[in-house]
Amino acid sequence: MTRKRICVVTGSRAEYGLLYWIIHDLREAAEVELQLVATGMHLSPEFGMTVRQIEADGFKVDKRVDMLLSSDTSGGVAKSVGLGVIGMSDALESLMPDVVLVLGDRFEILAAAQACLIHKIPLAHIAGGDVTEGAFDESIRHAITKMSHVHFVTNEDAAHRVRQMGEDPKRVHVVGSPGLDHLRRRPLLDRTELEGALGTSLGPRNLLVTFHPVTLSEDDGVGEFDELLRALSDTDPSTTIWFTRPNADTGGRRISNRLDQWAATQGDRVKVHTSLGQLRYLSLMAQADAVVGNSSSGLYEAPSLKVPTVNIGDRQGGRLSAASVIHCEPRHDAISAALRQALALDCSATTNPYGDGHTAPRVVQALIDLPASALLLRKPFHLV
Repeated sequence: MTRKRICVVTGSRAEYGLLYWIIHDLREAAEVELQLVATGMHLSPEFGMTVRQIEADGFKVDKRVDMLLSSDTSGGVAKSVGLGVIGMSDALESLMPDVVLVLGDRFEILAAAQACLIHKIPLAHIAGGDVTEGAFDESIRHAITKMSHVHFVTNEDAAHRVRQMGEDPKRVHVVGSPGLDHLRRRPLLDRTELEGALGTSLGPRNLLVTFHPVTLSEDDGVGEFDELLRALSDTDPSTTIWFTRPNADTGGRRISNRLDQWAATQGDRVKVHTSLGQLRYLSLMAQADAVVGNSSSGLYEAPSLKVPTVNIGDRQGGRLSAASVIHCEPRHDAISAALRQALALDCSATTNPYGDGHTAPRVVQALIDLPASALLLRKPFHLV
């Protein structure tokens, strides 16, 4: 039996967490030869050198594509994309995959998609058709959709948008969010186990906070972050605030520096982590009283854990959200009011619109069943 060479590309901690069970199931599938490429933030000590976590999870990294520059300016990120295309081209020439699988909307994944397009390698894309009005990730996501040949979307609204872009409805699969597979397949740490894994105790009240740059704003969201810090300063002193650092986007280092300066004024109650890893992150989310910031995890995973989310600003603007998600303006008074509302919110009956935790087997089977590359590469425009 000739096995299908399926190459998965991952560039960030959050995206790898979403891909984990898909990578796992591809490795276990007899019909598949798994190839794994790590790039972007995974290879940066500044962002936790998370390629080591991938390897600690038992996965072989076949190629490392270094593309991060020591700059988060627009020019620096654009040059990183260029380096990524060059590195991905070399990786593809060496691996010769039958299909490449990517997730999301980050610039590292844009580089991979461009290289696949020119090399005439079919591209499968997870989470196309979503909406994030406050970031240029929105344009990257839609561009990757047009360079892709099969689409694994998280919800029916997203599927409709992908079809509106002229994609073949037969190639659009509604599979849910792969991050929910963790909640079904991997037991989370209980409070005692989590405290041992973190090396410190949880507080009487805990907030899990992640704030990424808002790449379409003039200051990349730094002003919004300052408003968030003002609101957090006003919370009860007994509240423990758990921060994960921002992604490697334009403005990310300025936000990270502001976080460090502010945390130094807050004593022991603020805990800052470069990367928690998926198990600790989701376990902490399950124990938190609220998830705060502008990360997609507050919309994807938190509703399944019955934990309220305070979603700040428009970085996730337009994205489908559960009733447990409270959207607020990026002003400290609005954030404070939303926090009070979240902490009083009963989320026990929350329904997550992003699926049932069975995404990985759906994606893997669809990849195994794909037709030959020559058929996939031809993409007539389909009018809705």
